[in-house]
Amino acid sequence: MELRVIEKTDEELRIEIAGEDHTFMNVLKGALLETDGVAAATYDVNPEQSGGQTDPILSVKTEGGLDPLDAVAAGAQNVQNMTDAFRDAFQAA
Repeated sequence: MELRVIEKTDEELRIEIAGEDHTFMNVLKGALLETDGVAAATYDVNPEQSGGQTDPILSVKTEGGLDPLDAVAAGAQNVQNMTDAFRDAFQAA
């Protein structure tokens, strides 16, 4: 997975995530929205109106002093935990 930071401030982050689609981005966005300190999380995949952009751009806004990169790391860890729990439940079935 290739990541490219487009813009970063103390409370906001825009990052391009190459090679991903709605499947992964919706899961990551959902995990971010459940993360303490995340005020907003969304993504955009709109190649027609953005000059040919085809990779999704994740936007995260935090509050309470949470660094947005730390928020993305926490959200990604939550996704990993969910997939591990699903795998374990599937194997036990």
